[in-house]
Amino acid sequence: MPLLSEGDHIHNTYTVERMIGAGAFAEVYRVNHRFLGRQAMKVFKAVGVTIEELNEALAEAKLLSRIGHPNIIRVFDANVYDSPAGRLGYFTMEHVGGGTLMQFRRTFGGAPVPVPMTVDVISQVCQGLTVAHRNSPPIVHRDVKPQNILIGYGPGRIQVRLSDFGLAKRVNPLTLKASARGTLFFLPPEIHRNTSADARKGDVWAVGLCLYWLLTDRFPYLSEDDPDETLPGEGRTSWRPPSDFNCLVPADIDHIAEKALALDPDKRYSDAGEILADLEACSCCGKPRSGNEGVLGFDGETARALAQRAVRLARDSGRLSEAASLLDRALKLAPELRDDYGVWLDLWSKGVAQ
Repeated sequence: MPLLSEGDHIHNTYTVERMIGAGAFAEVYRVNHRFLGRQAMKVFKAVGVTIEELNEALAEAKLLSRIGHPNIIRVFDANVYDSPAGRLGYFTMEHVGGGTLMQFRRTFGGAPVPVPMTVDVISQVCQGLTVAHRNSPPIVHRDVKPQNILIGYGPGRIQVRLSDFGLAKRVNPLTLKASARGTLFFLPPEIHRNTSADARKGDVWAVGLCLYWLLTDRFPYLSEDDPDETLPGEGRTSWRPPSDFNCLVPADIDHIAEKALALDPDKRYSDAGEILADLEACSCCGKPRSGNEGVLGFDGETARALAQRAVRLARDSGRLSEAASLLDRALKLAPELRDDYGVWLDLWSKGVAQ
């Protein structure tokens, strides 16, 4: 049963609109602030969190919010709420309408995400992480995974934001004991042997997994018949580069993935800034850009492909909402497609099928 319900009022300040996500340790709601408008609220499932514990848990997130980097989510407020189930800790942050990287990946089905778009997304992740990694002292995320990478959309490009800095380390309920396909799956192999290993290189490993997964829809060091509980790098040393599964991946992206996902941390990038430098220098970033392209070569063809996939989804009347969401993303990325597809978005949003 959800912790909050639609229409709930929190401290006479927030009105709950709907749940937008849930994990092992927390639920996320879209809420309306009485004066400031729409925000996102993360509510921890553990009962009895004190305001002191919450303040400590969010110390790094608040620090990074003050820096104001465009690729790091802003935290607005933190408090406790006496619900019928007991005292719950929560914090509010900016609402990012496009959902998580996990949801973004699903819009492509089993097809690879185009290389320029993948590089754009991962570069933005690294831009946010670089600010944290090169802070004095360094700030480490420790829980980089698709569920903590938020995707927003603006004219001509994707806007990526990292959320949940420091929570994996600080908040008791957010221990690293999650499902194999969740938090544990994105931990570097060395953390199981040495918990004091350089955690920046752990973030690097997680970024490498996200890169590989976007390009191939699979994970490295695993075969097709590995059980679900198997973790990348666990008992395996063989390596198949992304280009083995996606012929459009250039050699320099293979090299970046290999270095980010080195089983030996001494051979891995030392921090996100080093990955970013190589991504910005790679061959797929040298494509000339038109006015409708993003920073790293996004073109309207990818948006058109998303729109066409939305049209196929809409043939199933039970998936109109999903189709409308996907088409909305496509039109935000390439507004020039509105003449061709805008009428469908209006109809689907009203529940009218083709």
